[in-house]
Amino acid sequence: MTDYERLKRACIKRGELWEDPDFPATQTSVFYHQTPPFQFTWKRPKELCSRPVFVHDSPTQFDIVPGKMGDRWLVSCLGVLYLSKGLFYRVVPADQTLSPSSPEQYAGLFRFRLWWCGEWVEVLVDDRLPTVNGRLAFLQAQHSDQFWAGLLEKAYAKLHGSYEALKYGTLLDGLADLTGGITESISIRQDPTHCSRLLSKLLDMTSLITCTVHAPHGQVRNQPEKLANGIHIGTNYRLYAVERVETRGSEAVQLVKLRHPQGAADVVGAWSRDSQLWDDLAAVERDRLTGKHLGDGEFWMSYSDFVKTFSHLEVVHLDSDTARDEPSLHHKNTWQMRLYQGAWQRGVSAGGCRNNPETFHINPQLHLILCEMEEVIISLNQHSIMEPKVIGFTAYSLPKSGSETIGKQFFKKNKSLVNSQYTNSRQVSHRCQLEQGGYLVLPTTFEPGQESSFTLRVYSSKPLKLKLLDTVPSLVKSAVIKAPATLDGKSFSQYEAVFLQLADEHRTVNAFELQELLDACLPNDYIKSCACMEVCRQVVMSLDSTGSGRLKLSDFKDLMCSLKHWQSAFKNHTREKTGILKAERLRDALLEIGFQLSTDVLSILILRYMRKDGTLRFGDFVSAILHLSVAFNIFESKDPLQNGSVKMSLAEWLKSSLMC
Repeated sequence: MTDYERLKRACIKRGELWEDPDFPATQTSVFYHQTPPFQFTWKRPKELCSRPVFVHDSPTQFDIVPGKMGDRWLVSCLGVLYLSKGLFYRVVPADQTLSPSSPEQYAGLFRFRLWWCGEWVEVLVDDRLPTVNGRLAFLQAQHSDQFWAGLLEKAYAKLHGSYEALKYGTLLDGLADLTGGITESISIRQDPTHCSRLLSKLLDMTSLITCTVHAPHGQVRNQPEKLANGIHIGTNYRLYAVERVETRGSEAVQLVKLRHPQGAADVVGAWSRDSQLWDDLAAVERDRLTGKHLGDGEFWMSYSDFVKTFSHLEVVHLDSDTARDEPSLHHKNTWQMRLYQGAWQRGVSAGGCRNNPETFHINPQLHLILCEMEEVIISLNQHSIMEPKVIGFTAYSLPKSGSETIGKQFFKKNKSLVNSQYTNSRQVSHRCQLEQGGYLVLPTTFEPGQESSFTLRVYSSKPLKLKLLDTVPSLVKSAVIKAPATLDGKSFSQYEAVFLQLADEHRTVNAFELQELLDACLPNDYIKSCACMEVCRQVVMSLDSTGSGRLKLSDFKDLMCSLKHWQSAFKNHTREKTGILKAERLRDALLEIGFQLSTDVLSILILRYMRKDGTLRFGDFVSAILHLSVAFNIFESKDPLQNGSVKMSLAEWLKSSLMC
């Protein structure tokens, strides 16, 4: 049983209308930052009209308007969605009603599906909507008593945290959230010829194509403004077809078929509904393009006028799964899509953009393989909604096929092939023509160390592959250095004297005695950071082969030689300040010791050892080395044939994990 079914059943059983505890009917759900300009009253649809309707089943005009405080960009998004009924009912499940056959069956609970942070999520809302002076404050139907738009807007506001947060939304983000597709904005006037070729291709694919006139200097007024030919500024017109016709005078004309989402076809000029230019076409051709084939709000425009009128194409590309829900796309070619969901984690995979050559290589590395030359669309979507980061991606040619991550030197020697723009938008898309072969794609934040989850998708009309490059964990060499038999007695004699002074009758020391010993023997403060009790216990666990919890003098000699080696490696990676290792350099420092680690393993180490300032001290470094040494040793002892996997009972697992 879903949450929706469970809550609905419980409310009906109790005879109560649901009140959402996660998005309460309070002022802060409307405005969390600004001071509200009005006092809002929350009302249910039945308190606003006598016969409220959730959504009309019959084909009706899209009559949603922004209301007193609503957002025009969201109205535009819903207009595009409404014209694709299959997609519409994916977002707005049809099995919901405001007027059940029996009032006792009404729970005041509705559900919507939205694409959010890389997946489809079901959002539940109650039916209390904010009103001002008895009318809905935000989205509402102008000529009907439908409430689906207001309730969907509430679900969307709930995801954002408040209605106010929707003020900062954009049409492209909204289209992505409502369709699950990737969005792209294409300037029409920049290259009209290329735009014509691109349109022909897009009309064959599972893409929703809209065109719009961007308001000058970003001015968006609540009331739509019109151009002289009747086109509304800031409204997204759906583009359905591009046709080439020939007039009686043998003149070839390219026509574009458009539709206003609200059915307003008051466009004037050449090839508009009442234009006399239609008389220049053969009757068969005229009937094919107009007549009964022209629906409400649809009209034609010459391509030359289209280019002069509209400024941008705003397109949504849908993958095969989503496009299957939309009958109008069933005859189209489907996009091939590959997806990777990951995260930028401080010290692990948040390396920043190419301006950071020392850390750029730690970003997630994705290997893209194309079977033939193709124009692909790469889209990066960040999951930081309220505090978006500046994001983008870079791609390199990578002819060699492999599975290991690419090192720092590759990026210092090779020029990037593709660079997206960097912006704090939720989504960054880039279209590029690529030859057959392999490419390395790195999604990044602009600044290093910034954390967020993300989704990267690649769309192509041809087959493609996308996989994460990562390192297979392995022990390259033993981290513990065995003391040579000819260890210089002079330099070690002082250590030996203290050891014997603290040792028991068997000439061994435990963790407590080892701490005293290291405190006396280690030369300076930053090395002494590894003399804490926790590290001393780890040393004993790592070097004691008898299980007695005590170390012999030979073990202590190995430890001192190992510490010298580990200190040297630590210094090699602490250029800025002695004794402080930046977390993003831990992987390289551990590789010098002998550990080759995957991103997942490194992520756990960073969570365990990184300090608040994003660094590790020498004691943290030693602790990580000992931790890994024990883990590798346990695994190797249980995998003598080197099969790469071991089988353990619960008791064995507990013993092994507690030793690490």
